[in-house]
Amino acid sequence: MPLPDTMFCAQQINIPPELPDILKQFTKAAIRTQPHDVLQWSAAYFACLSKGKRLPVKERFEMPVATQKTDTGLTPGLLKVLHNQLSHKGTVEVTELEEKWKDLCLPKEQLKAILGLDNFGNMVQWMKFLALGCSTLGGSITSALKHACEILTKDPESGPACFPFKTFSYLYTYLANLDGDIPVSETETTLATLQEKVKQRNDGMIRVSDFFSYKNEVLEGK
Repeated sequence: MPLPDTMFCAQQINIPPELPDILKQFTKAAIRTQPHDVLQWSAAYFACLSKGKRLPVKERFEMPVATQKTDTGLTPGLLKVLHNQLSHKGTVEVTELEEKWKDLCLPKEQLKAILGLDNFGNMVQWMKFLALGCSTLGGSITSALKHACEILTKDPESGPACFPFKTFSYLYTYLANLDGDIPVSETETTLATLQEKVKQRNDGMIRVSDFFSYKNEVLEGK
């Protein structure tokens, strides 16, 4: 369709005063998030903005992982975006999770694979999904818990990355039970030992370094 011949003078064009800042923030968000499908992500961005909902935006730019052949799969930053959007619900409908997943231009097959690791049905317990997502990112239970700690912590990027021991205990127990190769006695011993470290600080928080140092002590003792 050809453009109209009518010319407009500056006095005829009304630019909303908030538009420049909206476009500026949108551009920054797109650069940080690096969506695979910019148009699809943009539609989700402005839909959330208009409704006052959490935006599908990463907190910071993620460097591509050298071992990945593509940049279209789940990353720690994108999992944190989902956590920020959905964790307050506690339990999430699969259809809503699928919608948020699509907004981030993530492959449907990957979501299906994660959901297939447990019998969720039509509703998903968010913290269990977070644990499975972290497991997908890390491979081992140790790496999964490291990702979980970094996603859940409220510390700044250079901080010690702490989060509640109660949450850690829940995630570790859940992943250990799914693993099937970790004896219940080993899980209980690990949690009891780590809880003693937490009690010494008297803040109820565990650091990712606590778990790794304990694992190293166990390996050295074998």
